[in-house]
Amino acid sequence: MITDIHSLDPNGTYTYADYLKWRFDEQVEIIKGKIYRMSPAPKMAHQWVSNKLSFLLNKHFEGKLCTIFEAPFDVRLPIGNDRFPEKIYTVVQPDICVICDESKLDEDGCLGAPDLIVEITSTSTYKKDFNEKFNWYEKAGVREYWIAIPSEKAIQVYYLENGQYQLGGIYDQSPAQSVIFEGFEAALEKVFR
Repeated sequence: MITDIHSLDPNGTYTYADYLKWRFDEQVEIIKGKIYRMSPAPKMAHQWVSNKLSFLLNKHFEGKLCTIFEAPFDVRLPIGNDRFPEKIYTVVQPDICVICDESKLDEDGCLGAPDLIVEITSTSTYKKDFNEKFNWYEKAGVREYWIAIPSEKAIQVYYLENGQYQLGGIYDQSPAQSVIFEGFEAALEKVFR
């Protein structure tokens, strides 16, 4: 068991098997084998948006087969059929995710791509949310990716088409609308303060 993040090689490559042995005071994610520290405690604006979007998603999916999870919730994104912990190089904790295939759920979280991931970005996570996570979610097959930007009171919606993300819309006035979940929309005045 490793309890001090400083004992790890910052240039090393790590797997989910390594991640399971860590007991740090801070939360981390692994993307393509590289360690990323998570923000210590989300700001109030982040929590507000997370709570409002989770409420709207739960309301929309009530009585349906999809389940909504909020961070901290491990999502393991293997490459191909490599499902063993020592072969999984990406484990993230999205702010919100929607999973409609119950077979992806286990005691450790989600193994495979959720149908929808929402990341609520801030100045400290902006680059990671729009670059590393964007590219990895696309490659992993996450069908729809929402990036909520509290500072701009906007939501960008991307959907997967032929293995690549397409822009579904940038919403800063009208309600953000899902491309893959018919009828789901988020009125911005309810999401942002």
